[in-house]
Amino acid sequence: MDQRDEVRDFLASRRARLSPTDVGLPAGTGRRRVVGLRRDEVAVLAGVSSEYYARLERGNLAGVSDSVLDALADALRLDEAEQRHLRNLAQAANQPARKRRSPAKPSPVHESLRRVLDGMTMVPAYLRDSRMDMLAANALARELHAPVFRYAEHTGTAPNTARFAFLDPSGRDFYPDWETVSRGCVAVLHATAGLNPYDKALSDLVGELSTRSEAFRTLWATHDVRVHRTGLKRLRHPAVGILELDYDVMELVQEPGVLLIAYSAAPGTPAADCLELLAALAATHRAEAFGPSV
Repeated sequence: MDQRDEVRDFLASRRARLSPTDVGLPAGTGRRRVVGLRRDEVAVLAGVSSEYYARLERGNLAGVSDSVLDALADALRLDEAEQRHLRNLAQAANQPARKRRSPAKPSPVHESLRRVLDGMTMVPAYLRDSRMDMLAANALARELHAPVFRYAEHTGTAPNTARFAFLDPSGRDFYPDWETVSRGCVAVLHATAGLNPYDKALSDLVGELSTRSEAFRTLWATHDVRVHRTGLKRLRHPAVGILELDYDVMELVQEPGVLLIAYSAAPGTPAADCLELLAALAATHRAEAFGPSV
């Protein structure tokens, strides 16, 4: 992943989605030669010269000020995730070359944190890094995501929700709302690329998915970014059918870039009943693997 290409394509894609009337400019007459806003129109809206904005859209964010970034965000109508992405791209552009190294591999999950996960017996919970690798999961989360872990074991790779969604044919069955899930996966990886453009492991994953999945290549070209916090997700488990679960995402202060993701269901709902069945199934599988507890 080339950082300057990412800057260029991100700004161009945000410009292309806006029309003059979206930002209060006259629509004009005749056929426009570009999709969306022209560069000079963005420059006017941001209060910079056309030459300066053209330099920025060529991928050169070196030395750009916070006030210019704010003006660009306003001009391009960027949402919170997009604003953060733009600032991450600018930070990477201004980082000294000697510091442009791939981030260190995450440290092993602390034992106390594993105990916290395991103690959440009726709540599927797992840890996920910014590349969407599942670093650790409690028994119920492993049971809930059994197809993801099965694919990882079969391919000899780390459990990774993006790799599973795009490369395993069963991903479209496991995620009934596959289009939404796949877009979310790509948006998260794009945001990560802006934060860590020199992450080799991330580049390798994006390269793998781009090579093997046309759907991924198409979505990657949109340059959408997203921040996950909370929402509703539907999963189709091979043993209990479709579950509609709320999810909450929590950042770990002690492990930057690592998220704790927990699923839950309101009491008395079909999803809550399914979670109870999965908990019993997880206990059965554990007893078969390790023998009954004494």
